[in-house]
Amino acid sequence: MRSIRLYVDAPLQPGVRLQLPSGPAEHAVRVLRLRAGDALTLFNGDGRDYPGEILEADKRNAHVRVHSAMAAAAESPLSLTLAQAVARGEKMDWIVQKATELGVARIVPLLTERSEVRLDARRAEKRLAHWQAVAIAACEQCGRAVLPRIESPQPLASWLSALSGDTRPRLALLPETGLRPRELDLAGAALIAVGPEGGWGERDLAALREATFRSLQLGPRVLRTETAGMAALAALQSLHGDF
Repeated sequence: MRSIRLYVDAPLQPGVRLQLPSGPAEHAVRVLRLRAGDALTLFNGDGRDYPGEILEADKRNAHVRVHSAMAAAAESPLSLTLAQAVARGEKMDWIVQKATELGVARIVPLLTERSEVRLDARRAEKRLAHWQAVAIAACEQCGRAVLPRIESPQPLASWLSALSGDTRPRLALLPETGLRPRELDLAGAALIAVGPEGGWGERDLAALREATFRSLQLGPRVLRTETAGMAALAALQSLHGDF
C-alpha cells in the first residue's frame, strides 16, 4: 500500500480541517488522483507527521482533516552541511534531491573560482526557490519531516568568512591524500565542501586550507562533482550516522 505524504506551509494540529494550498491540492487531485476518503500524511517541517484523510476533492481543490500528530523518525543524528559548488544543468537538482534523501541538514551552493555557472541576483533567487521545491519533493518521498536548509548561492570566500567561531569538523575533497571517513571523530556534525566540475582552483584551495579544512579521502578514483558529495554523505552516515 502506497504512503502519500504532502508538504504544506501552514500550521497543523490534530482535528483541524484545512483546504490544501493550490500546489499540493493540484498534486493530490490531478497527479495522485486522491479522492474523498483517501488517507494521506501532511507535514510542515516541524519534525512531525500529521496523518489525515481527504474530505472533499474536485479538479483543483482538496479539503483535508488531520487526525493525529506523530514524531517522525527519519532525521539523522549526524548533522551534515554540504557546501557544494553549483553544478551545471540538472546536476544540481540531482545533488539537492539525493543529499536530502541522505539526510543532509543544510546545503550551501557555492560559487567558486572555476564554477561554470554564473548567477546574478534574479537568477540566484529563482534557482534557490527551485532547489527548495526539489528538496520538498524529496522529503515527501523519503519520509523526512524536517526540510534541509538551503542557503542562497554565495562565493566560497563569503561562506568561509562566515564560519568564524564554528567548531564543527571541516572537511573538503582536496587533491592531496587525506583522512578516510572511518578515521574521523565527528561528534555529531561536520561541514563537507565539494568543488565544481573542473575541480578547485588554486585560490580556492589556499582559502580552504587557511580556513583549516582537512582533506577527506574517498578512495583512489576521481569522482564527478555530483558523485563526490553523495559518496561522502553516504560514507559518513554509514560510519557516524544512522545507516
